[in-house]
Amino acid sequence: MRIEQLEYLEAIVKTGSINEAAKNLYLTQPSLSNALKELEKEIGIQILVRSKLGVSLTDDGREFMIYARQILDNVHLLEERYQKQSPRKQALSISAQHYAFVVHAFVELIRGVNTEEYQFTLRETETQNILEDLTAFKSELGVLYLNNFNKQVLEKLFKENDLVFTPLFVAQPHVFVGAHNPLIGKKYVTLEDLEEYPYLSYEQGERNSFYFSEEILSTLDRKKNIKVSDRATIFNLMVGLNGYTISSGIISSELNDDKIVAIPLKVEDTMTLGWLKHHKLELSPLAKEYLEILKQHIERFGFEIVE
Repeated sequence: MRIEQLEYLEAIVKTGSINEAAKNLYLTQPSLSNALKELEKEIGIQILVRSKLGVSLTDDGREFMIYARQILDNVHLLEERYQKQSPRKQALSISAQHYAFVVHAFVELIRGVNTEEYQFTLRETETQNILEDLTAFKSELGVLYLNNFNKQVLEKLFKENDLVFTPLFVAQPHVFVGAHNPLIGKKYVTLEDLEEYPYLSYEQGERNSFYFSEEILSTLDRKKNIKVSDRATIFNLMVGLNGYTISSGIISSELNDDKIVAIPLKVEDTMTLGWLKHHKLELSPLAKEYLEILKQHIERFGFEIVE
């Protein structure tokens, strides 16, 4: 296996076309195709699926590209240091449940990136999609929570999908409400206090099991239920309908305009929020930097990082 082959493969994946990649690399299409076939034969997997619409990575190919990009990143670091080459485009992909602190840390990371080119992806998505993104190597990191209710089921899925969960912090559940909600001013609220207010929760698609819910106490029967798909909508409904949702208690005023308030919920339960990765994957320097920023942001809100 040669560095040149990995660079060829990266160019093909970037363009989605062997012909286009060949033009950009100043190679003939047959020679580039042969180089790819030699690589696939050497490592013993099919990396790409070829069709009339172009090429795409297989599941094995996505895993291989994770490792290939790490090698190419290190090669470029050497070239940049000793040959004064231009910095390599930085890339990071994260899949997470809907948490403001995840977005805030993502913003801080990008603000600190010292390069003219980068490719970042943040997917605020359904719980099942987080597992699928990590298993298929579409994302390097995932962020979600465990509690007594979902822990056994989700940890079983982690094991089946070769995923590793690392706790970040333990939170007492809070309700999020609009800044003018009648409940504002209470030191804490009970489930009885919430009975007349619309309950807001994130939809989980076809795999809408209670175990995949982003909110604790998802099995309780409520008078008024509203399902949403994104944080902007849920915040608007908190303000417009005096609705509420249940989450960690971390609110980012920088991102939410001080329109949302967190109030402790008096229940016998906790949420352990943490990050996921594929056990075969060694985290990139950028992913490690993101986790450090994430921990700093969490600590600023008074939570203790789990060691």
